[in-house]
Parts: sequence; structure tokens; C-alpha cells
Amino acid sequence: MSFRIGLVYDRFGEREPPPGAPPDWDAEYEPERTILALEAAVQHLGHTPVRLGNAAALLARMQEGDLNLDGAINIAEGYGSRNREAHVPVLLELAGVPCIGSDALALSVSLDKHLTKLVAEATGLATPTWTVVRGAADLTGDELMPVFVKPRYEGTAKGIAPTSRCDTREELRAEVARQVALYRQDVLIEAFVEGAEFTVGVIGHNPPEALPVLQRATERTTGIGLHALERHEDPDAPFDYHPGIPIDPALEFGLQRAALAAHDALGCHDFSRSDFRVSPDGRVWFLEINPLPTFAPDGTFAILAELAGQSYEIFLADVLARGLDRLKRRK
Repeated sequence: MSFRIGLVYDRFGEREPPPGAPPDWDAEYEPERTILALEAAVQHLGHTPVRLGNAAALLARMQEGDLNLDGAINIAEGYGSRNREAHVPVLLELAGVPCIGSDALALSVSLDKHLTKLVAEATGLATPTWTVVRGAADLTGDELMPVFVKPRYEGTAKGIAPTSRCDTREELRAEVARQVALYRQDVLIEAFVEGAEFTVGVIGHNPPEALPVLQRATERTTGIGLHALERHEDPDAPFDYHPGIPIDPALEFGLQRAALAAHDALGCHDFSRSDFRVSPDGRVWFLEINPLPTFAPDGTFAILAELAGQSYEIFLADVLARGLDRLKRRK
């Protein structure tokens, strides 16, 4: 049976920066090639993709009448609040259209780094100690250095700069002031874990499957992941990166188990990507989870497809097929 599958997304260049927006306000939006990849995967499954656009476009279509969809795929990030990623799932729920991917509650909780760490800690995952402040005036002077500073409810790399790692209280005060001024929200300060950085994708359901672990390059001086610093680097200058550590079976198993635990604890569906640090003593530290990971043809999932010797179209079609199977089982 062929289905009509709606695609909801935020695409680069379709919206002017909102007043007062930071320079990376749309960093999580997708290029056209991501939408083309999703369309190809849907078509590979024998279904018809229907472009809907962003949350505002979806709402306008709903106001016109029945969406005439059998399901939808949401990769829209939204803008402006810690509930921004939940806008589309709520609208689809109101419209009675089942959605591949996590629901509104999972997206809102996981976007809030403080709430995510509370859930992770309660689940038994090790996560760096942290505090939340509203501004530099909230700093106590008791913070143990080094620390890492990031906006409370932004994507995994938004707001991150070489100055996000702070080794002195003067650096910390300046970085908190910078982020609060730019992002107009609380900031999270966590102990900086020296060591290697990893990301682990999870797909499917009943049970979900952890994908092979990918190690991220880290900048040698700060120890921050290069994926978060690339826009700050001189494109003509070579990266000075740390070579990382070997991934043995025990380490991979531990990271995959932690990713599955985070995926389950946050109530994620169909796909997610969790980030970890491994300290020199071998301990796995959970950092954050992203239930709206990019499906760009040069992103994490595309890299995994290439390593598996599989075309990205077939790999992505399998991810979506598992999501559609979950929706069918709910009926």
C-alpha cells in the first residue's frame, strides 16, 4: 500500500533572521539536499513524499482543511523557545497525522539541557556536574575549573565558541555574559571532561538499535569538538586536532548501552543521537541527546551508511521504514 508522507522542515535561506537573533540562529536548519535525501528514501519505500515546509506553513495548510496525509516526517527545529522543536509534533497531533520521530514532550525535555541531565542522572548515567545561571551575577566564585558553558536550550553546537571552555573565573564571567546577551536564556555550566568525544546514533524500536560508535575530532588546545568549532576556524588553516583513542569492543558496548539508556529514558522514538565524553580513566560521561539529528548527506547517519558500504538512500529508507512500522503497530 502506498502512503502520502508529509515532510516538515526548516530550510536554510527561507526566513530572514528574527530581530535580535544570534549569528548562528539557523545553524540547525537543513539544506535542500537533506530534503531531497528524505524524498528519495520515501520514494524508495514506494510512498509519495509531500513537502509541507516549516511549522508556520504546516499551520497554514491545516487552516485550509484536511492535510490528506497518512503520516509525516518531522525534522523542523523551529526558533525562539525551549518548546520550539515541539511545535510541529503538536500540530500534527491536533491534525490526527501520525509522525515518525519523537513526540513533543520528548523533544522539549531533551532540548532543555538541565532537564535532560536530571533525567540522565536519575537513569544512572554519569553526567558532568553542572549548574544553571541566569547571568554573570549568579556566579558564586566557587566554580571548579575548567568548565564548559552553553545555552540551556539550544542545539548541540549553537552558542559554542572557543571561549566556551573556561579555565579562570574571569573567562567564565565573560563567557556567561556573552551567551546570555546573544541567546537571551539561562546558560548551563558543567565540569569540563578532558578526554575523547563520541557520538552514538540509535534507530528503530521494540527494541531500538544502537549504531556503530563514531569518534569526533577535538581541537588540541581547548579540547572542544571540531564539529562545534568549524565555523570559527580559518578555512585556509589546517585543524590542530587531538588524535583520539582506540575504540575497543568494551568501550563501544558501553557507549551503545548508554545511548540506548538515554534514548529510552527521554522517551525518544525512531532515531536519536547522543554525545559522550570518555575521560582518561575510561569512564563514559553523557553530555546530551538530540532526537532531531541531521539527515544531511554529509552528516552522522550518512557517514554510518558509507562505513557500512550501503547507499544513503537505502540506509535512510530503512530508518524510515522502522518508524512507519511503529506507527502501524499503534493502530
